[in-house]
Amino acid sequence: METLYPAIKPYVTHSISVEGPHVLHVEECGNPEGVPVLFVHGGPGAGCESWHRCFFDPEAWRIILFDQRGAGQSRPHAELMGNNTQALVEDIEVIRQRLGVKQWVLFGGSWGSTLSLVYAETHPEKVLGMILRGIFLCRPKEIEWFYQYGASRIYPDLWEDFTSLIPENEQDDLLAAYYTRLTGEDEIQRMAAAKTWAIWEGRTANLRPRKSVVEHFSDPFTALSLARIEAHYFMNNAFLENNQILRDAHKLNDIPGTIVQGRYDMICPMESAWELYQTWTMAELYIIADAGHSASEAGTVDALIKATRKMLKKLS
Repeated sequence: METLYPAIKPYVTHSISVEGPHVLHVEECGNPEGVPVLFVHGGPGAGCESWHRCFFDPEAWRIILFDQRGAGQSRPHAELMGNNTQALVEDIEVIRQRLGVKQWVLFGGSWGSTLSLVYAETHPEKVLGMILRGIFLCRPKEIEWFYQYGASRIYPDLWEDFTSLIPENEQDDLLAAYYTRLTGEDEIQRMAAAKTWAIWEGRTANLRPRKSVVEHFSDPFTALSLARIEAHYFMNNAFLENNQILRDAHKLNDIPGTIVQGRYDMICPMESAWELYQTWTMAELYIIADAGHSASEAGTVDALIKATRKMLKKLS
């Protein structure tokens, strides 16, 4: 069973100004002469964590991480203005050009898989390969599964906590009800909604609940950006056309990829990973029998580390 590489620190960090008012936090770790890989975090709005650096052999990879608009150490925090999928794709191109990267590997999970796929379909010639986890195609039925009808049937006890903040007469559209509170002027109500939203996600991320995951999601700083930005994107169907990712999947046909999917992923059910696998001819699919959604579960870590090593051999 493979485990994460030892903790490392960036050898350089960048503050990259993009469309105002956004300034992106970008860091580089590992080997400056290694194969470039971009870590694309989830959410949207979750930001990067230090352990995200540790999926890659630091002697072989030039590891690039960035916090997307409004997330993590990017500024301004939890900002919705100019925050959309097309803008994030453009930001990735700005980072690539600024860092002098000709082509790179994309590594992303959950929303990170969404953004990686949209970027690769927009700029396939810039992508050497992709390693994706917890596939999220951002279709209305996937959003409804987690925020209206679906996961609620698996976690009725936790769902009761999630819905408790919303009056019964608004519960037929919980996404809209939360969005109203997360973007309103009442700061106390905004933070209460953010924490409740984020705790629901943190509690359901692992097959076996992990206190550390829930604590991270419920931290006020993380919760606010995660909840506000997710609600903003999901209210707008992630700024994607209907079934856009699968519709354009033929553009991935020259890009090798690995899909890692937890069998019991309750946030991004396996159906989407299976549909992508059926469409993306260059992809391999690994189903983790004892895992949910989180990248930190042992079987998922094992598969992702093996995927990075296999990708490195393929590109050597």
